[in-house]
Amino acid sequence: MNQTSTKSNLSTMEKGIVVELIRGSTNWTKVVEDIVKLEKKTFPKHESLAQNFDAELRKRNAGLLYVDADGETVGYTMYSWPSSLSASITKLAVKENRRRQGHGEALLRAAIDKCRSRKVQRVSLHVDPTRTSAVNLYKKLGFQVDCLVKGYYSADRDAYRMYLDFDDSI
Repeated sequence: MNQTSTKSNLSTMEKGIVVELIRGSTNWTKVVEDIVKLEKKTFPKHESLAQNFDAELRKRNAGLLYVDADGETVGYTMYSWPSSLSASITKLAVKENRRRQGHGEALLRAAIDKCRSRKVQRVSLHVDPTRTSAVNLYKKLGFQVDCLVKGYYSADRDAYRMYLDFDDSI
């Protein structure tokens, strides 16, 4: 598909399109700037990758997907596959005014598919148990709570470690 037809399709899509960020692409700088802004708004400073975002994207076994809605970056997810056995969803964020419109689910499904294509057996992630909508989204797509990790984000903030095994996945 050429650039022209892609752009005309975007304008007719209500939800946008999930795109893989490729280093050196023509929109690299703009997309990374948009994601860094979203990262800073979504995550507390000590959880944000904004300071070392470029280094994260240079990792060999990592990827980033984002939702483009008429040229606006409305959400993104980062994932990695540190071994041949497992992968991790390391970040998932959607702009506040674009939540509950299917963007997070589309991103998560696409990241799961990317991880599945690496032939790993399990995808894991961590999530703050108080982020109920995020926990529910992960459960909807087949993730299960493995355990509560005390002090994961900070001394007073825990996390659920969740996983999805591909033999019983969606």
